[in-house]
Amino acid sequence: MNEPDKMNAAGRRRLAWRLFVAALVLSVVAEFFIGSSRRFGTDSWFGAGAWFSFLACVLFVALARLVGLVARRPERYYEDRDA
Repeated sequence: MNEPDKMNAAGRRRLAWRLFVAALVLSVVAEFFIGSSRRFGTDSWFGAGAWFSFLACVLFVALARLVGLVARRPERYYEDRDA
């Protein structure tokens, strides 16, 4: 059942990263063509939206891993419970 049109997990991960990087690059390139209102001091930095998005993504991944560590059950949690 190995169909050529289905991607494996590594291929999907690679595609997701490429799409993520492309979105960041497009947001920086769009800054040349689209003016924005500068409300904060950091808004005047070139590529501030892309940097903020990237840092927010890193923060969410780190937070998700932390929650995963806190909420993790022991490996034999359900087996011990049934015995």
